[in-house]
Amino acid sequence: MAVASGVHSPLSLRAHASLAPSHPSSLSPSSTSLWKAFRRPNQVSMAAQAASPPPRSVVANCASSFPHTGPLSDSSNMRSQAAKTTPFSMITEEPAVPKQPYKWQRVLLKVSGEALAGDHKENIDPKITMAIAREVASVTRLGVEVAIVVGGGNIFRGSSWAGCSGLDRSSADYIGMLATVMNAIFLQATMESIGIPTRVQTAFRMSEVAEPYIRRRAVRHLEKGRVVIFAAGTGNPFFTTDTAAALRCAEINAEVVLKATNVDGVYSDDPRSNSDAHLLDTVSYQEVISRDLSVMDMTAITLCQENNIPVVVFNLAKPNNISKAILGERVGTLIGGSRNPSNVV
Repeated sequence: MAVASGVHSPLSLRAHASLAPSHPSSLSPSSTSLWKAFRRPNQVSMAAQAASPPPRSVVANCASSFPHTGPLSDSSNMRSQAAKTTPFSMITEEPAVPKQPYKWQRVLLKVSGEALAGDHKENIDPKITMAIAREVASVTRLGVEVAIVVGGGNIFRGSSWAGCSGLDRSSADYIGMLATVMNAIFLQATMESIGIPTRVQTAFRMSEVAEPYIRRRAVRHLEKGRVVIFAAGTGNPFFTTDTAAALRCAEINAEVVLKATNVDGVYSDDPRSNSDAHLLDTVSYQEVISRDLSVMDMTAITLCQENNIPVVVFNLAKPNNISKAILGERVGTLIGGSRNPSNVV
């Protein structure tokens, strides 16, 4: 029976095997090199070990085993100035430079809507927002964490419009909350135009324009050096943005509420009707409540008192007042605290 070319029967394979030499030494020199491919793997590894030189001893001190013989490159010079090298060539960072002992490390700045209006020619004065942005930038670069609560009185004040054209107080307050979002977005754009990373968080969801308020996320933004602007008040009607400032300050563990207004601070009486009224340097929470000083609403003052949060009231229109207040310098009126020059830079 004929067998196709290239196909062998078992008998023919055994016949070829019987004709094969029993050891590669019986092959010709030219065929000996081909026999190496048919050796077992363990034979190949044993032969390789026999042919390879003995291993060298392992050097323990990596730094001394590779001495430097040439001049350092520019990148090496830079690394040598910024880091230290251990005996095992591990690069370690220089110890962090301690922060300056400013009076406050995390502050909450409350900016009223009327202060943003400036001379009231427009709802928002771009010069005012730029001045705020530049002063906040100067202190954030020093490591101070800044959060901001903005009002909306320059656009719409709910308490003033309640009852007009059938508008109830709750609806009017919600419109006022939307006004604070407008101010917050404007202020955010101004800050980011000069390189300040800024996030806006609203008390109710407006995902297309801002983040929802999440306390842990807000704190994380501050720790990363970003400015956080809280808008829409507390998200509830019948509560002012002053109360929102006190609430957010307590939630994010800020150390002080800085209230920027159109006046120099808290006066003993209304200076417009009493020429003998004088500016108070410090005042207690109880004095503000008992004397009915028009600084913040009673809910906000009570919340600050219960959480031991000092309040600084100062004039936004005066240059450098924001940075002075943030750094703890003597400016405006301090409510619920005492001046301590030793802690002021």
